Amino acid sequence: MDFPAFFDRVPVVTLHEPLAVVLGTSTSGVIVYRYADAVKLSGHSCPTVAGAYLMIRKGLARLYGDGLPERGGIEIHMRDARDEGTTGVVAAVATLLTGAAPETGFGGIGANRRFARRDLLQFDAPIDGLLALRRRDTGKGVILDLDMAAVPPDPAMRALFPRISAETADKDEEARFATLWQQRVERMLLQHADDPRLIRAHAWDAAPSGLS
Repeated sequence: MDFPAFFDRVPVVTLHEPLAVVLGTSTSGVIVYRYADAVKLSGHSCPTVAGAYLMIRKGLARLYGDGLPERGGIEIHMRDARDEGTTGVVAAVATLLTGAAPETGFGGIGANRRFARRDLLQFDAPIDGLLALRRRDTGKGVILDLDMAAVPPDPAMRALFPRISAETADKDEEARFATLWQQRVERMLLQHADDPRLIRAHAWDAAPSGLS
């Protein structure tokens, strides 16, 4: 696809997927996700999709250090209701990268529900951040929040956005809007990927939920 060139420079997210090994999908089980995968899932590239990708990336690094995160071995807890704002978009990206799913997820293999992903994603969580991740094996957790004000849009967007929304922009304005939109996403993903002002993270000390 004719994605912006900067997509190829975004840090990747690498995990181990044990279900892939058992089902013969991969002998190693190693899966590499790229920002373009999140874009394909969402159908677009925006600060919310970029922020979700970066939050999961940082959360996994906090939980696993230099180790390889296990896809399916992580709970995701969303602070807001599933239909509030962009919660669903963030949750979809979280599911893509971690395997954690709501009640619609994979139910597992056999009576013991091996490799189940169902109900590993929950909403309306009592956390002081946008989302939280917890390892199912150790109970270690991290809370993450996103402050997109750390990477503000170009001032020209203030005049362009209402015209785009109202479908009154001409072709030149539409092209300028698209360029400025992706330039902000690029700054988030390349210049601020590890900026603590953009993605805030702190340990989650609450007792494990018992989902595992």
